Amino acid sequence: MQLAEGLFSNTVLWWIGAFYGLALFYALRMSPWRRLLEAEQWHVFLGSCVVLLVLWSMDARINDGLSFHLLGVTTITLMFGWSFGVIANSIALLGVTINGDNAWSAFALNALVLGVLPVTLTQVILVLVRSLLPKNFFIYVLVNGFLTAGLVMLVSGYVATGLLILSGGYSLVELKETFIPFFPLMAMPEAFLNGWIITVLVVYRPQWVYSFSDELYIKGK
Repeated sequence: MQLAEGLFSNTVLWWIGAFYGLALFYALRMSPWRRLLEAEQWHVFLGSCVVLLVLWSMDARINDGLSFHLLGVTTITLMFGWSFGVIANSIALLGVTINGDNAWSAFALNALVLGVLPVTLTQVILVLVRSLLPKNFFIYVLVNGFLTAGLVMLVSGYVATGLLILSGGYSLVELKETFIPFFPLMAMPEAFLNGWIITVLVVYRPQWVYSFSDELYIKGK
C-alpha cells in the first residue's frame, strides 16, 4: 500500500521524515558493507532491489490517496538483515518515486510505513523465533517466511489506517468500507509469495539468505 502526501499536514510529514532519516542513517552506518564484496552478493542485492521496485510498481488504487501492492519486505530482510533491508526498500521506493508513481513529499512517509516498520518487525520476529522455538528448517520457512510476511502486511495496514484517521483525511467508518477489508485479502498472497521465495532460496541458494544456516537449521536435526 502507499499513502499520498495530501492527507497529512506538513508538521506530521516533517516528524515522520525525521524518524525515517534517523533510521536510514543508522542503517547506512551499521550495514556490514564488506559482506556485499563476497561472491555474488552485490549482484544479488541489486537484483533484489530491482525485483522489489517492479513489485511495488504493480499497485492497485482503491481511493484518493490510497493504493495497494505486495511488499516483499520479509524476503529482503531475511536475505540481507535489518540494515540492508531498510536500504533496499529505500532504493525501491526511490525508483517508484522517480517513475512518477509517488510524490516526493510522501517519500519518508511511505518509506517508514512500508519499509522501516515491516523490516523491523520481520527482524524482531526472527530473533524471537530463534530464542523461543526449536531451530528447525520447517519452523524457519513456515514461521519466518509465511506467517511473518502475512503478519507484516496486516500490521503495516493497520498502522497506515491509524495514520489516516489521525490525519483527519478519512474516518474509521469510511476506511472500514474501502480500505480495511483489503488487509486479509492482501495478507494471504503476501505470505505465499515470501514463503515460496524463501523456501526456494534456502533449498537452492542458501548462501543468498543471510539469516539461514545449514548448521543451525538442518544438520543434526
